[in-house]
Amino acid sequence: MKKTPLYDKHVALEAKMVPFAGYEMPVSYTNISEEHEAVRDNVGVFDVSHMGEFIVRGKEALDLVQSISSNNAAKLNPGDAQYSCIPNDQGGIVDDMIVYRLFDDQCSEGEMAFMLVVNGSNIDKDWSWIEKKAADFDTRLINISDHTGLIAVQGPMAIDILNKYCEEDLCDVAFYHFIKTTFAGCENVVVSNTGYTGSGGMEIYATNHDIIKIWDLLMSENSDITPCGLGARDTLRLEMGYCLYGNDITDETSPIEAGLSWIVKTKKGASFPSLETFQNQRSEGVSKKLMGFVLDGKRVPRKDYKIFDQGENEIGYVTSGTMSPSLDQPIGMGYIKTEFAKEGNTVLIEFRNKKLPAITKRPPFVTIEK
Repeated sequence: MKKTPLYDKHVALEAKMVPFAGYEMPVSYTNISEEHEAVRDNVGVFDVSHMGEFIVRGKEALDLVQSISSNNAAKLNPGDAQYSCIPNDQGGIVDDMIVYRLFDDQCSEGEMAFMLVVNGSNIDKDWSWIEKKAADFDTRLINISDHTGLIAVQGPMAIDILNKYCEEDLCDVAFYHFIKTTFAGCENVVVSNTGYTGSGGMEIYATNHDIIKIWDLLMSENSDITPCGLGARDTLRLEMGYCLYGNDITDETSPIEAGLSWIVKTKKGASFPSLETFQNQRSEGVSKKLMGFVLDGKRVPRKDYKIFDQGENEIGYVTSGTMSPSLDQPIGMGYIKTEFAKEGNTVLIEFRNKKLPAITKRPPFVTIEK
């Protein structure tokens, strides 16, 4: 198993470590509910250094990104970020990603540069896919994943704390924008506002050496910051209805089925895999859709549990489920036949030898005050 640059910090804090995406990662430090509530009410910090980062630079960098991305990267200015997915040739998703249009200070005339941030479990798969596509373009592809550390400082108090260490006012960094700055005395740090918790905050990209320095400084000088693990990361994103690759989106699910039509720009003027498939799904509809649901009681729906209609006909399957710390109620998401994917329907979820009722709901499951 690989270790992030912050592995020794997690061990020193007596975190419960588990294998995840090929890395030894902290699942929790105290308990998931406490860490979850810290992010919703105050501030928490996550080590997400397992994520992958690829640099695309060159005269045809934009053309390459357009050829692999479902979204329209041509709309990005330096300092902009964009959520997107990498479609495969069968209408599914190789991975979801965030595309960063980098600043032009390190580009030659006529060049552009992008950073693609991908899921840690898919680094090798994504690199192979993009590398094959890059052969047709005048561009350079660089994998900086092993040299890059990443922490996410999330919660309503996050920016107040981070501003103490930043040369620029992070209040000016809008959602899905970023800056390159000096942070905590470390140069060339990327600070972005693309959080996956719904509670605000920033992500900090730095070298492995610098991310340790930044972590130590934040943790030693700010007693309000709670270290958080994968468990809280999952409950937070699920309360917002955000998709997790490998569960809610996969090589076999289309972004249209997953409710991600807004990142599929079929009219952007550039071809990408499964473009025609997505056009047809838009015009003809899809047979299944990703839908949220809530249950009473304490039984938590788990991945691959079957979903039935009230006549006990099988209509779908669960992709994610958890006990919502904010609601104290089981919530989940799953694919169900389109005719049942409406708000307020009653469906049945199979728990071994029982089928328990659930009410369909379009995420988010909670409303976060801004």
